Order: sequence, then structure tokens, then C-alpha cells
Amino acid sequence: MRILVTNDDGITAAGIIRLAAMAKELGEVTVIAPDSQCSAMSQKLTILTYIDIRKVNDFPVEGVEAYTVSGTPADCVRAGLDVIMREKPDIVFSGINNGYNTGYDIAYSGTVGAAMEAIIAGVPAIAFSTDYRGIFDVVDEYLLDVTKQVLAKPIGLNEIWNLNFPGCTLADYRGILWDRIIAQDDFYTNIYTEQPASFNDGSVRYAITAAPVEKAAEGTDIKAVLDNYISIGKVESNVVTDRRDDKITYRGRSI
Repeated sequence: MRILVTNDDGITAAGIIRLAAMAKELGEVTVIAPDSQCSAMSQKLTILTYIDIRKVNDFPVEGVEAYTVSGTPADCVRAGLDVIMREKPDIVFSGINNGYNTGYDIAYSGTVGAAMEAIIAGVPAIAFSTDYRGIFDVVDEYLLDVTKQVLAKPIGLNEIWNLNFPGCTLADYRGILWDRIIAQDDFYTNIYTEQPASFNDGSVRYAITAAPVEKAAEGTDIKAVLDNYISIGKVESNVVTDRRDDKITYRGRSI
């Protein structure tokens, strides 16, 4: 397979290095990632200005081409398809995000946004995420095997796979839960704390932090990761629709 690997945490993130190394076991890999942190960008594209693309010669996974883009995760996918990759990829892997993409947080996710940009272009996509604390025990043990299982299953042209790995030790890991529905809740709740104002004009400054939830409804993606399961589900796009001939039109050309 030809695999495009991207993320929203930037080219140096631990998650994308792990994802690229795993992808190399499955085929030819091109890494195209933002040159800086781009979380919560959703499917934002850069318009009416420019982006810079730079080849990365010291990416820590041997045998893959790597590039940075001075734009969003969706820009990385678009630039990859339009100007960087010589041939269209067979699939896009996005992640591994530093923080779960579950519940309402999916709507804001740059990781999911990149995957959605891929399916608009007619390329299947998987979004990968894990706990924000950097505990990769379950990821390191099961990433390749779980990805192979997902690749073997059918999915609609208007859907992406959404995988969330629990941030726990292998001793606490409980297994895989498939067909998780999107929780009707935020995993992270924003907390606004007033700070000294930076200007004497009546403005107010707030520090924004977040606290994770402690419980969720049964059958949901949030409940799965809270209980130390790998959560696997699908996220549907209303932009892309199935066609009987398995083709869609992207920027004027048939795919």
C-alpha cells in the first residue's frame, strides 16, 4: 500500500513517529505533517495566502519520505494529494493524537479533520488517538495488529475509522470494543480561570485548562477508553456520499 501519514501535533510528535513506523510494516510511507502544533483545527484549510513545504531529511523512521507544511492537518492532506505525492495514496493514517478523540471533541479534532479531508478526495482514512499523558503501552503492543483488523473490514466511502487507545498499562488493559457510538458529551471540559489583565482597557484574560470526564454512557467511545478498552468506531461525513460505481468527483476529476 501507499500510505500518507499525517497528524495535528506536528512532525516531531511521539505519536506520528510510532504511526509511521507501524505504517512502514504495511507499505510505502510518506509523512506529511504540520510544522507546529495544530490541535483543534478541525478541517480548516489555509486560503488567500501561502503555505511552505519543506522536506525533512532527519525524520527518525528510516525508509520514509517526510515533509512539513506550514498549515493545518487538512492542508497536509490536500498538499500531499495535489503537489507532493507522485501517486495517490491507498489510505491516510492520521495521528496518533496526544489526547482522545471521542464524543463532541471529534468535531474540533485536527486529527479527524485530516481524515475527513482524505475521504473527500476518495481516499480511505483512519484516525488514531490515545491518552494525553503519553502512556503508549497499549499502542506499542497492539497498534499493528489492530490496524490490520480494521483494514480487513469494509467501510463506507463517507466514513472514517476512529481508533482510541487507552492510556493504561498492559496489566490494566481489557481488550477491544468495536462499533462504539460517539458519546453525547465532551471528554474534556474547559475550565476558565481569570488572570491579571494584560491591558488597561477593561479587557479580561482567562487561562484555559481542561479536565477529563469520569463517567460515560454504555456503548460509547468515552466509556470504552475510561474502562481501559481500545475503542473502535466510525465517524460519518455528510459531504461525501456513496456512489454505485465507487467513484466520486474531487476538484473536477473522477476518482
